[in-house]
Amino acid sequence: MAKRDYLQNLMRDLESHTEVRRFGSGWLSGFFGLLFAISGLFMVVALRDWFATPELAVVKDWTGFRGFVHLTLLASYALALLSLLLRPRKVLGLTALMIGLAAALLGGANVQPAETRDWGIFFGLDFFIVNLLVTGFMFAPLERAFPHCRAQRLFRTEWREDLFYYLVSTMFVQVLSFLALAPQQFVNAHTTGWDAFRAGVASLPWLVQFAIVLVASDLAQYWYHRLFHKVPFLWGFHAIHHSAKSMDWLAGSRMHFVEIILLRSVTSLPLFTLGFSPSVMQAYIGFVYVWSSLLHANVGGSFNRIGHWIATPRFHHWHHGLEREAFDVNFAIHFPWLDKLFGTFHLPKDRWPESYGIPEDVPRSYAGQFLYPWTRKGKAETPAE
Repeated sequence: MAKRDYLQNLMRDLESHTEVRRFGSGWLSGFFGLLFAISGLFMVVALRDWFATPELAVVKDWTGFRGFVHLTLLASYALALLSLLLRPRKVLGLTALMIGLAAALLGGANVQPAETRDWGIFFGLDFFIVNLLVTGFMFAPLERAFPHCRAQRLFRTEWREDLFYYLVSTMFVQVLSFLALAPQQFVNAHTTGWDAFRAGVASLPWLVQFAIVLVASDLAQYWYHRLFHKVPFLWGFHAIHHSAKSMDWLAGSRMHFVEIILLRSVTSLPLFTLGFSPSVMQAYIGFVYVWSSLLHANVGGSFNRIGHWIATPRFHHWHHGLEREAFDVNFAIHFPWLDKLFGTFHLPKDRWPESYGIPEDVPRSYAGQFLYPWTRKGKAETPAE
């Protein structure tokens, strides 16, 4: 019971209204102390090679990395103590202090890699924290500076569910990539007659390859996306993504595990087998990651003209709108002219959706949402029906 009360108090303090988060209240120092403490703990765990991504080994081998970890933990201690001094509610500062101490007990910046077995599979805890920090520090200030919904809090409703989706999609990056791209080697091995075509594609200028990848992937993604809205069973998977009742950069991570695999297969597998340079594909994956976060972000701006040709937050927010006029519109991820071409474009001048979500009772828990495509009764009127 005490543990539950403690966690409830922590969540209540994180989700407190902006009026009690003013500068000097101790909330900001407590929040950043908690953020740095968790980041430091995860980096220490990654240094132990428990949950580490091989591709990020170059970062951990950097001579300044351990110094960075040490400074991160020191900052977490200082901010935690400042919050404990300033804030009447001590739960934020106390939690940050305990997590920072746990990181120190694990060895801190001087920790040595543990002797672990080679299981042939990894879970990217380091990849998760790098993505969270980079994307969070990119979009959280942007949402504060240029918000569409100014009253929306950083820790808005359902943020915990979306953060868990973010954790799953990044920590299981190897599993997801294997399931999505496993057929790549088979296709390449049985299509040796395409080698001349692949060589021709690889010889194109880098920017030309990147432009082709953008257009081709968006065309494939448009029809994939539209299919998941039209077929009732497929909509059960995609409904999870649309069940978010608030929009911000983190909401884009709410996707069913099965849909992530299918989406990556449909959009990436053909491109990986047609000869595009690996650097082009890597740049595209990074670009899509940031672009998707931007489209879901709580960022204002009408962009009435450019929104007809380049996807903007307002364009994509209409795709998530709860109003009838928002059903089955704006399927493109990069180029709204695809929606114009196929008759699904909707961007009323200077207007945003009034609310988000779907008229279905989607479970709040991850387990319930994972099973939802099979348990969904389809009793409510949805965009898929």
